[in-house]
Amino acid sequence: MSRIGLPQVTPGDGTTHLFPGTDITVESLPKISLHDHLDGGLRPSTIVELAATGGIEIPRLTPDELNEWVRSNADSGNLVDYLATFSVTLSVMQTAENLERIAKEFVEDLIADGVVYGEVRWAPELHVENSLDMRDAIDAVQRGIDTAVSGGRAVGRVARIGQLLCAMRQADRADEIADLAIEYRARGVVGFDIAGPEAGFPVSRLASAFAKLDAAWVPRTVHAGEADGLLSIEGALIDGRALRLGHGVRITDDLSIENDGAGTHVTLGPLAEWVRDRRIALEICPTSNVHTNAFSRFGSTIDEHPFEMLYQLGFAVTVNTDNRLMSGTSLSREITNLAETFGYDLEDALQWQLNAVNAAFIASDERDTLSDFLMSAYTA
Repeated sequence: MSRIGLPQVTPGDGTTHLFPGTDITVESLPKISLHDHLDGGLRPSTIVELAATGGIEIPRLTPDELNEWVRSNADSGNLVDYLATFSVTLSVMQTAENLERIAKEFVEDLIADGVVYGEVRWAPELHVENSLDMRDAIDAVQRGIDTAVSGGRAVGRVARIGQLLCAMRQADRADEIADLAIEYRARGVVGFDIAGPEAGFPVSRLASAFAKLDAAWVPRTVHAGEADGLLSIEGALIDGRALRLGHGVRITDDLSIENDGAGTHVTLGPLAEWVRDRRIALEICPTSNVHTNAFSRFGSTIDEHPFEMLYQLGFAVTVNTDNRLMSGTSLSREITNLAETFGYDLEDALQWQLNAVNAAFIASDERDTLSDFLMSAYTA
């Protein structure tokens, strides 16, 4: 097995992954996507086309060459280099027309992969280099989402897709993004997130934004426990009142692991116990975690990922892609990769989807309907 497991895939390409031990294609199974960045899921062919049309300089001039360049730079072993690849994707995401097209294709690829509920995570503040207004940007993304959802419905693929607005924790626009999340709550936005570098930029810096969200009862997830440890997770929960943890894999820093020869014994610290017992969902992105070296305590390959430990300990793990272009992945690939690596079956895959439904930013009756649908589909 390679460091990241299964061969990589490319946004826009049709894929087929058989679930191990079955003749079922994972793409045919309904899935929930909670952590998937818009600027990390562009089709390489679209980047090349839009760059040529807009006179934008990019490091490679063909889709295949660009795809390889992005993957090699993303697989650097640290988050800083991984994030540097976004300068390419963001360069073609500075007009309403481009954003609408990119959002449409993004959702089309989700639906083709079997996603029935998804949250499109993106930061409006990163798309105003050409004086595009953030409201116009949000409207453009929503038009793209709506077009793709309507197209899917026309061919019998029904999906619910919402926007998850991100504020960059190192910037000073979180209050504006919080206001926009509140304003657009009934127009496609389902929640709020903060992203960007964790270390040195605590959630407490954005207290006024989170106070606004509290007053309007807007749910939020927070990137935490990816590039920083327990203090980052603690801040997400206490200062950010997060209902989910973006990645959250560093919750393992609060686990004491002992092997006495007869077996491995794991003791949970108070923060880990809190996260597990209150079913705070971990938005785990396995391939991305390998690329950014997010679980170095355990190793650097997919078979050393602590996903299995967290799952067996009863944490509310969910499976996600993070950035489909950079990590060369899809939700079907991630699920298949975990199943092949750790010997999971369809019952396990269903449990991850149910964990995600329970953490989705939708009404409880919608969760119940979606849960019933998933259970019927996976047990058929």
